[in-house]
Amino acid sequence: MANYPSSIHKKNHFPVSACLFLTFLLLTLLSAGCQDSKEEKYSPTYSATPPKVVTRYILGVHPLHNPKRLHEIFGPITDYLSKQIPGAVFQVEASRNYAAYDKKLYAREFHFGLPNPYQTVNSLKHGYKVFGKMGDDKNFRGIILVRKDSAIKEVTDLKGKAVSFPAPTALAATMMPQFYMQKHGLEVMKDIDIRYVGSQESSIMNVFLKDVAAGSTWPPPWQALSKERPELAQELEVKWSTAPLPNNGLVVRDDVPEDILQQVAKIFFALHTHEQGKKWLARMELSRFEAASNETYAPVLDFLKDFNNTVRPIDY
Repeated sequence: MANYPSSIHKKNHFPVSACLFLTFLLLTLLSAGCQDSKEEKYSPTYSATPPKVVTRYILGVHPLHNPKRLHEIFGPITDYLSKQIPGAVFQVEASRNYAAYDKKLYAREFHFGLPNPYQTVNSLKHGYKVFGKMGDDKNFRGIILVRKDSAIKEVTDLKGKAVSFPAPTALAATMMPQFYMQKHGLEVMKDIDIRYVGSQESSIMNVFLKDVAAGSTWPPPWQALSKERPELAQELEVKWSTAPLPNNGLVVRDDVPEDILQQVAKIFFALHTHEQGKKWLARMELSRFEAASNETYAPVLDFLKDFNNTVRPIDY
């Protein structure tokens, strides 16, 4: 066999590892170049106007109705306020009962409030002031319901029987009827079985279901509920009515800006001037809201003094 030079058998191969490294490096550089060509340089943008600051305001409405119905009635109004007043968002807050509402009102948890007149007077001690009220004062009175088939003819016929009331601090639906009963021959705290049932609707239904001999409320919830449930009007009747007092107040907390207050007041006092507002008011059995002041509630203070002296002790 012929002897060939060693150079024929030993070719000069480039190491495989070095080849792979160069290939990876080349791909990386190509990839980076493609990305650089596609990416746009970041450039910050600036607005000529600062972002809007939105402030939330809570409207606390006392238990005129159960929480669900109350939201249905006042929710559209707070939505309307939010749309009409720039930089402000309004929210209605219901409370499960009068005690819960009192606690939140007196702790200043509401920016705006719609308390009953008794709560309105007490709110003045906690940094609120009156700027308006519900109209139709003739409707702010207590009514006492009995069944039409009842044997109750005189107030004194309630002696020894159960009577339903929404809550101890419900002025028109509890305190005014209790005062009426006291003036017409009953020793209220001794002669009847007082049952505080939590809401206007519950007080009415207790009479309808024959759980009590009589029940107290005030005209708007009675009118609204009897329209929804005609059987109530067929079986119940208003047996007695009290004298009226100034209607529920609109109050504002003392740290709410004056310009916000003026806009809210303007909107509330104009609800009766447009069709949508009239629909909202109709659901409350109300014709309008109107301007008022702390002095508007002087007759309520006089009543509270008499009630405190003749029926039971209260804070006022």
